[in-house]
Amino acid sequence: MSDKLTLTVNENNSGSRVDKYISDNIAELTRSAVQGLIEKGNVLINGDQTSKNYKLRSGDCITVDIPEPQLLDAQPEDIPLDIVYEDDDLLVVNKPKGMVVHPAHGNPTGTLVNALLHHCGDSLSGINGVIRPGIVHRIDKNTSGLLIVAKNDRAHLGLAAQIKEHSFTREYEAVAVGYFKKSDGTIDAPIGRHKTDRKKMCVTPENSRNAVTHYSVMKQYGGYAHIRLRLETGRTHQIRVHLAYIGHPVLGDDVYGKPFKGIEGQCLHARKIGFVHPATGEYMEFSSELPEYFQAVLRKLEKM
Repeated sequence: MSDKLTLTVNENNSGSRVDKYISDNIAELTRSAVQGLIEKGNVLINGDQTSKNYKLRSGDCITVDIPEPQLLDAQPEDIPLDIVYEDDDLLVVNKPKGMVVHPAHGNPTGTLVNALLHHCGDSLSGINGVIRPGIVHRIDKNTSGLLIVAKNDRAHLGLAAQIKEHSFTREYEAVAVGYFKKSDGTIDAPIGRHKTDRKKMCVTPENSRNAVTHYSVMKQYGGYAHIRLRLETGRTHQIRVHLAYIGHPVLGDDVYGKPFKGIEGQCLHARKIGFVHPATGEYMEFSSELPEYFQAVLRKLEKM
């Protein structure tokens, strides 16, 4: 059975794009997910199908039909998990570098989702569909560190709302290429899909979403820098795209920069997360020590 939600547009939102309006008002739906529902005819305005760029009018009645998640083909796998915290509502997991978060083309097994299905059984939220059960936010395959997993829909909605409101703390550490003239700064540049390479993201004003990253230099190693970053938004590849945009790609990033001998993929670690527990209302914060691959890079830079 699908889940139908109804929204009524007021004067303040007249002129807004329908896809943006829906994603702003339904916490579990990203803008791209809304666009997918529109393309499938699952979004009606005053009873009629619409396009993603339709400009709303005051009084419009929007019906959003969110389909029931399909059965997941991924199988539970007994893969060790580094669980930092767990209760009846959520888990905080320290993901190793090289592990894919959810099954996708080319990575049907060995993912974090496969491990979670074994560990949690049916106790995972279904909001993000069959491929990403329990996944509230993601980190890339070659990014290590902390992410949160929801065990039920209530927890998922509460955590997703905090991410959308920018009250969810996400801090990273990275090694970036180049000498930073400023010890700290903010990168405020919209991110969207690359026009010619659909696997890449880029800074662009077209079909993009606002993206803000704050950074500070912890230590400079000549032509490299150990930096701390705080995400205000959470776009796909945000840190990697933003740092490449300002001329300081993440060390080892073979998509937005250049490979680095001795490590596979980018030197980027999700060091800290903080959030208000969706059931208890308590603020919780967790940190992860820098993994060995990251420390080995710092040791190598010390000798250069």
